Amino acid sequence: MDYINAFWIGGVICALVQILLDRTKLMPGRVMVLLVCSGAVLGALHIYQPFQDFAGAGASVPLTGFGNLLWKGVKEAVDKEGFIGIFMGGFKASAVGISAALVFSYLASLVFEPKMKK
Repeated sequence: MDYINAFWIGGVICALVQILLDRTKLMPGRVMVLLVCSGAVLGALHIYQPFQDFAGAGASVPLTGFGNLLWKGVKEAVDKEGFIGIFMGGFKASAVGISAALVFSYLASLVFEPKMKK
């Protein structure tokens, strides 16, 4: 059942974003910022964690999950380090995921011969 919940919740999030892109004049970058900020705000309101517990990867993989991750990192760092935690918490919380994305994308570029657009 965990896989089914992850699949349909993630699908609903992606479908809502696609509708937002198709029906409004918002640029994709602004929609991505909206998703990250929404995840952070829902995390601050203690709404996102129960949602993520129910949906699993369906809620943690989209950009709303990244916003929630940044929020949790900042909150923990502020509790531990004080004011300076505002600046370092998000970096510490998301460093592994961002590093993995960079390493795997580099490995993929070695395997698949990327080409520049003309």
